[in-house]
Amino acid sequence: MSTSRHIVGGGAARRGGAGPKLAASGESGAAVIRISHETHGRLRLRLPAIAVDANGSGIVARLEAVDGVRDVRLNAACASIVVAYDGAAATRQAVLAAVRHPVAADAAIRPTDSGPDFGQVLLSGAALLALPLLPPPLKALVTVVNVAGVVGRGARMLFAEGLKVEVLDAVAITLPTLRREWFTANFARFLLDLGSYIEASTARRSDKLLRDLLKARPDTVTVETPDGELRQLPWSEVKVGARVVVGTGDQIPVDGIVADGDAWVDQAAVTGESLPIPRGAGDEVLSGSVVNEGRLTVIAERVGDATTTARISRYILEALADPSQIQCMSQKMADRRILITLLSGLGVFAITRDWRRLESVFLVDYSCAVKFGTPMAIKAAMFRSAKEGCLIKSGHSLETFAAVDTVVFDKTGTLTHNTLQVTDIHRPDSCRLSEEELLATVASVAEHTSHPVAGAIVNLAKARHLAHIGHEEVNFLVGHGIASTVHGMSVRIGSRHYLEEHEGVSFASSERLIQQLAEAGKSMLFVAADGQPIGIVGLRDRLRDEAQSVLNRLRTLGVKSCVMITGDHAAKARIIGDTLGLDRVFCDQKPEDKAALVESLKAEGRTVAFVGDGVNDGPALMAADVGIAMPRATDIARATADIILLEDRLDGLASLRGIAQDTLALIQSNFTASVAINSAIMAGAVLGRLSPVATATLHNGTTIAILLRALASSGRSGSRT
Repeated sequence: MSTSRHIVGGGAARRGGAGPKLAASGESGAAVIRISHETHGRLRLRLPAIAVDANGSGIVARLEAVDGVRDVRLNAACASIVVAYDGAAATRQAVLAAVRHPVAADAAIRPTDSGPDFGQVLLSGAALLALPLLPPPLKALVTVVNVAGVVGRGARMLFAEGLKVEVLDAVAITLPTLRREWFTANFARFLLDLGSYIEASTARRSDKLLRDLLKARPDTVTVETPDGELRQLPWSEVKVGARVVVGTGDQIPVDGIVADGDAWVDQAAVTGESLPIPRGAGDEVLSGSVVNEGRLTVIAERVGDATTTARISRYILEALADPSQIQCMSQKMADRRILITLLSGLGVFAITRDWRRLESVFLVDYSCAVKFGTPMAIKAAMFRSAKEGCLIKSGHSLETFAAVDTVVFDKTGTLTHNTLQVTDIHRPDSCRLSEEELLATVASVAEHTSHPVAGAIVNLAKARHLAHIGHEEVNFLVGHGIASTVHGMSVRIGSRHYLEEHEGVSFASSERLIQQLAEAGKSMLFVAADGQPIGIVGLRDRLRDEAQSVLNRLRTLGVKSCVMITGDHAAKARIIGDTLGLDRVFCDQKPEDKAALVESLKAEGRTVAFVGDGVNDGPALMAADVGIAMPRATDIARATADIILLEDRLDGLASLRGIAQDTLALIQSNFTASVAINSAIMAGAVLGRLSPVATATLHNGTTIAILLRALASSGRSGSRT
């Protein structure tokens, strides 16, 4: 029977009534927060207006980071926060403690000003459905009440910021209301409410996900005291110089130097390195890395907000606080078109003093087709993209991706699968085992470790249906290799350094082969038996089968440069770059370097898309004009990305590029057609050749035709090639 042994070096709920007052400190000093209502699992906290202005976003951020909290809603108008939690007394205490804290560092992620209001969507929909059943007086009353909010917002926006989309909404709804076109007015309001609900829901979920993930860190840290005892400290209380102890499965909470121990450390989430790396005394480790096997004692050099993961979080927060100035195409077009309509109407009235002509001109609303046709085209594009395996978070992302000329790919998990494959099994002439016997022996011993190299060998043995070979106890020297006895042979498997320096087995006779494998960018596993070399196994990252064809299609669709960036070393990166014909390859990159590279490409005048999947890709995803996350990406990558691939393939990128370009071409052609036709209608109205009824009929007919054309685009193919 095979066995294995690890050798590791080195309160009760209240209902109603005013609750206690809690002092909360923030930028404006102390403010009183009161529990205004409480039921099991739900708290309503009342804040003074000054607390909402100064501390609101910070308090929400802290509350959402509390374990057990399910939802937090800030109502700025009512100066209150509602917290839904799991009902546990400990969670309640943590919630009340959180509101006393100063404003969190991540308060830059502000809560959505007005949360998604599905109730308003239901009311608008109900009014629309009930309209045919109502007598004329009630139709008028229902319509006026229903559109009043939109008209009011448009009026306020007009006086506050001038002619913006809100003014366009008010005009689009006011005109049919004044003409007693009740169905048109109510249908327009329903579309506006539905769009606002979708936008607000997406923004709120993204904000909450970011707050949760940017605070992802251990609640407590194991620290070794000077007298050798182990103590649990809160993460925030760990000081520089502390001896932090981390074991198998633990996340490293600080940046520092290993003082004692040996371990395999997975840094993929921080540096993008595809394989766990051995770490021992004197080696540097980064916060956010995970100990796969072993145990380390780390001398903390950077703690808290100074750690690597905290710097990544801070970069994302800064990007969120400085949103892009580019407006969505429909908004820019709509803002311009409404001014033309208003000025034309005023000009006609000034010259003719004819109210009939003024009414006709105002009914020629250039913005209607643009306002409703553009979102329809974008929604159709999103539907098509979903069928092709892509989730687009906004129309702006679609528009920008159509203009991208440079695509930067992270390597691990993006251009390659996040697994290894065996490419070579070499046996010296002195080896008495066949290739099958050698592979079965290595797989049988290596299956006791979770290292990716071992996994690749075990998978190959299973694919070849090789039988398990019995062996004695497996000993692990973490960071070096494994040892066992197989059919009387003393078998050693691991790195060349382990076998040559620790076991005295020389692989000098295979130096030329080793050099060839290294130049090919392959990882190597060395095998010895009874003190003699019996095998060298070569492995490499497994390229995605579709990677080459996707790059070719992207270039056909106008992408000028395809770039790869990776934390891997030069040899591995160069081989992949040459294989795929990439234009540029950047290796040995840290998280900050990835974002800086994207910024440098943008500074050259390029429009950049970044494709990645790790926590370390978050800054680059935010820095890019368009961030694209793989489906198995970490939550932080998915939250910061503009586009998410729904299938674990790259094909969707090329399809999405074609969809984006088709959609922008459709929007532009719809815009051109709308301007041309409505200009002709306006000319007839200005000259008095068209009555208000004729003007409205022609204008609405044009709008309907453009809407139908936009809707029909949802059935098209996603690629031009």
